[in-house]
Amino acid sequence: MKFLEVVSLMRIQHPLSVGFILSICSLFASAEPIKTITVNPQQLPQWITLDAQLESVKAATVSAQTSGRILKINYDVNDIVPQGAALLEITSIAQGAELAAAEADYARALAQNEEAQKQRKRYEELFPKGAISQGDMDQAIANAKSTAQAVSAAKARIIQANESVKYTSVSAPFAGVVTQRFVEVGETVAPGQPLLSGFSTDQMRAVTHVPLRYIDALRAQPDIELTLNDQHKIKSQALTIFSFADPKSHSYKTRIALPQGLPNLMPGMWVKAKFVAGQRSTMVIPKSAIIFQNEICAVYLQQQGTFLLNQIRLGAEHDDSYDVLSGLNAGDVIAKDAYNVLLNINK
Repeated sequence: MKFLEVVSLMRIQHPLSVGFILSICSLFASAEPIKTITVNPQQLPQWITLDAQLESVKAATVSAQTSGRILKINYDVNDIVPQGAALLEITSIAQGAELAAAEADYARALAQNEEAQKQRKRYEELFPKGAISQGDMDQAIANAKSTAQAVSAAKARIIQANESVKYTSVSAPFAGVVTQRFVEVGETVAPGQPLLSGFSTDQMRAVTHVPLRYIDALRAQPDIELTLNDQHKIKSQALTIFSFADPKSHSYKTRIALPQGLPNLMPGMWVKAKFVAGQRSTMVIPKSAIIFQNEICAVYLQQQGTFLLNQIRLGAEHDDSYDVLSGLNAGDVIAKDAYNVLLNINK
C-alpha cells in the first residue's frame, strides 16, 4: 500500500493530528542518505536595535534685519531654494536715503580734512619762523587729527548704510526647502521678526536615545548600522553621545552623522539603528532545515536512526539562518534539508 493511501486511511479511521501522522513518516523513509548537522551553541554579537529619526544638520529661521514693507515673496512653503537666492524683498526707500546721506557726509568730511591738513602743513612751515604761536600750532594739529577721524567715521556710516540696503533683499543662507512662512506681501516688518523657515537636504543625521544599560558598550565600540525604509544600510562611526541622560527616560541622546548627498531623505523619517552590545550564546540553524506550516516552525530531529518532526521556536532572522530560542538542545542532530526529508518520506 502506498504512503498516501495509508495516511488517508488513518485520517478516516482515526482523526489524528498532523504532527502524529508526520511522525509516522519515518516508517517509510527512503534509504537515500540524508545530510545532517549537529546543533551547538555559538558566540554571536548581541545586536541592539533602536528607532532613530532623521533631522537636518542645517535648519534655520530667517529674520528681518531692517524695517520696511514686504514688496515681493519669491518662494513659498515646500519650494526648493538654491543658496544665495532672494527669498523676499522689502522696501528700500528709507535705506537708500540713509545711504545718500552717508555719502554726502563722507564727501563733506573729505573736504574738511583736506583743508585741515593743508592748514597744518602751512603752520608747520611758519612756526619755526615765529610767525605762528604755539597755541595756533597745537590747534591746527588737533583739527587735522579730528577731521581725519571724521573721514573714517563717515566711511563706516556708508558701509552700514550699504548693509541696510542689502538687508532689504533677504537671501537664503543655504540650499534647502522652505518649511514655513510667517509674513504676507504688504506687511510691515521690524528687525528680528521671523520671515521664513527651512532646512538643508545636503547633510542629514539620525537621532536616537540609547538606554543607560547599553551606553557603555556603545562608547566602547561606537559603530552603528542604519537601515533606511528602502532597506539600504549605512554604517557610521561619527557619533555624538550626549554626556548627560534624560531624567525621565534615563537614556542618552545620540546623534549619528550620515554621508552627504544621500537621496530621498527628509527630516522626520524613521530608520532603524543597530549596534553591538556584547556577546551572546545561541544556537543557529540554516533556513533549509526549517519547515514552516502556518504559525508552526519545526525541524526533523534524528532519534534512534529515524527523523521525527520537532517543533521549535525561532528568534532573530539572519541572511540564511535563524536563531533558535527553544525546542533543541546542544548536541541534537537535525536534517540539513527538511523538505528533502519530506520528499523522501513521501516516496
